[in-house]
Parts: sequence; structure tokens; C-alpha cells
Amino acid sequence: MLQTARLRLRRWTPADLDPLAALNADLEVMHYFPALRSRGESAAGLARAETSFAEHGFGFWVMDLPGTGLIGLCGLMVPGFDAAFMPCVEIGWRMARAHWGRGYATEAAQAALADGFGRVGLAEVVAFTAAGNVPSRRVMERIGMVRDLDGDFQHPGVPGGSPLKSHVLYRISAPIP
Repeated sequence: MLQTARLRLRRWTPADLDPLAALNADLEVMHYFPALRSRGESAAGLARAETSFAEHGFGFWVMDLPGTGLIGLCGLMVPGFDAAFMPCVEIGWRMARAHWGRGYATEAAQAALADGFGRVGLAEVVAFTAAGNVPSRRVMERIGMVRDLDGDFQHPGVPGGSPLKSHVLYRISAPIP
């Protein structure tokens, strides 16, 4: 578990499936994803996060706001597709609309990065998103990531012709001790 000033980043439990499925079925939350995710796909994502913790020592955490519960997810994962910048570890986040604009994604991402560079010992972390996803790009910049213009790519998991196909790549290296 990771603790921030306002959040607890914790591992997943079966009780998290309903709020995760609701998050993944929200059209606005999933605006920059190719499709909404069903309850079954949400359950599979929860299982992938736990498998990642078992295999790599990191994964997507539940963003838990005390008194509220699950408000989103944030953490580190090994992407499940091939691209020119692979192998890598990515940081990502997704949050319920009711909690947007309060700095929670930045706060959680800073904690996940610190854990990745500290406990896990990563040398670099990347982030990517659809080119038009300005809110996520702002979080990337707030946590110190820098856009790699040569790394921008066409996401292989997004159908051709989709406005979400073009992705931007950001990077951050571990602090030098």
C-alpha cells in the first residue's frame, strides 16, 4: 500500500469490481479509449493488475479516497502490445468524473513513480495517450515527464481511422542519487 496526503493506493479486492465496472462503463471517463469495458473486461483488468504485482512487483493500484472508497486506479504496468519504445514500464491512471480537477491523479502518479523508482528500482517510466487527451498530458507534465517527439506512434490496439489512433509518448528517468 502507498499513502499520499489524501489518498491510499492499495491492492484490489473482489469488492472493487462494481465501482471499477461503473468507471469503465462511463462514456466521459472512457472518452480517450477505443471502447467502453464490460463487467467481464473489468474483472479481467482487475486480475491483470494483480498478476502484474505477482510477476513484476508493481501494477495498477486502487485509488482509494478515505470515506469514499475507489475513485479510480493508478500505477505501473508492462504494456500488452509491441511498439518501437518497448520494452518499457508505463504509468497510467483513470478516475471517476466526480473527482476530476482536484489533483488526485497527479498525487497518485507521483506516489506510483516514487515507488517505481525507489522500491522497484526502475530506471525509466513512460506514459502514452491519444494525442488529443490534454488532461492526461497535463498530468504527465505535472509529474515531470517530457514528451518524446520521436516516440509518438500509431497505437496498434486502436482501429485504423479512429481519432484515437495517434498517440504521444512521454518519458521520465529515475532521479540521480
